[in-house]
Amino acid sequence: MERLVFVTQKVDPQHPALAATVRKIAALAALVDEVVVLTDGAVPGVLPANCRVVKFGAATQAGRGARYTAALVRELARSPRPLAVVAHMCPIYAVLAAPLVRPLGVPLLLWYTHWRATGLLRLAEKLVTAAVSVDVRTFPFASPKVIALGHGIEVEQFPLAPRPEPVAELRILQVGRTSSAKGIAEVLRGVAEARRQGLAVRYLFHGPSLTPDEQAHRTELHALVSELGLDGVAELGEAVPRSELPALLAACDVMVNNMKPGATDKAVFEAAASGVPVLASNPAFDGLLVPEWQFARESAAELAAKLAAVAALSPEQRTAIGLRLRDRVIASHSVASWAEGILRVARARRGAPAAAPREAQP
Repeated sequence: MERLVFVTQKVDPQHPALAATVRKIAALAALVDEVVVLTDGAVPGVLPANCRVVKFGAATQAGRGARYTAALVRELARSPRPLAVVAHMCPIYAVLAAPLVRPLGVPLLLWYTHWRATGLLRLAEKLVTAAVSVDVRTFPFASPKVIALGHGIEVEQFPLAPRPEPVAELRILQVGRTSSAKGIAEVLRGVAEARRQGLAVRYLFHGPSLTPDEQAHRTELHALVSELGLDGVAELGEAVPRSELPALLAACDVMVNNMKPGATDKAVFEAAASGVPVLASNPAFDGLLVPEWQFARESAAELAAKLAAVAALSPEQRTAIGLRLRDRVIASHSVASWAEGILRVARARRGAPAAAPREAQP
């Protein structure tokens, strides 16, 4: 019997930031006998029958830490021992687990894809068996422990969308949190520059503001829309349920992504799976996008030129681009290939002794 322990913040298919985690857990469950999900909170009934959910939610951070540790101790004591413990995005889960997991020879994996290199992450990197990410460049510092697995997109959830017939305005979609790291302001300037050059465009943004900084940035973005003369052209919408994203993708002509280097937004891969042309600034998308569909992150003029190039495509050209993008996502970024990669890493490292502490990589 193969068991896997998976640790995550939330299990919620409608969560604005963590909904995709549900599909990843389900993909792992299809490959092992049992997945034990340790989580702060979970929506009941959304995981396969061979997933057992253990909640460690508490009113305080110390309480959550204590309950998480106790739950993990119980799982490690059960027979057979887990094939691996996978910590999802939160380095603290790996740090707390390491003294319990590593002496037993159970692999400890940290899935992390973000540009922020915190002190806690550097400590976690020293303690884990392996750090898994989309690409070696989506882990925020160099480490021989980093293994690229692709993003893990539920391709079936994003069917190939027939490209809408060309209309008078190029319909641009951007999604994500209203974090300054998303480069939304620069995209708005690119849209304004495209309009100044005579291109008819309409810009739609959808995403949550989950922190005070993100809420403040949303206010700044609203002011920038007016400053750039984009009232009635640019719309800054709230987050939509994940189930509505395929319809948004089907109705747009191009998705634009301007994420700060060091992370690759899953929304780009979801758009590509839907056959939607994508423009992105992050160099880590070079395996998905040809150079013609990438732009300099802070160049409004370059983004405007790329938007004009998309507007000039025929329906047949847009369809051909979309098919190529979908094929690349299926080949390298599907949730099935991601789950297989997690298990491949875990099985290869099972029984490995705990590594001696070493200096963190620069």
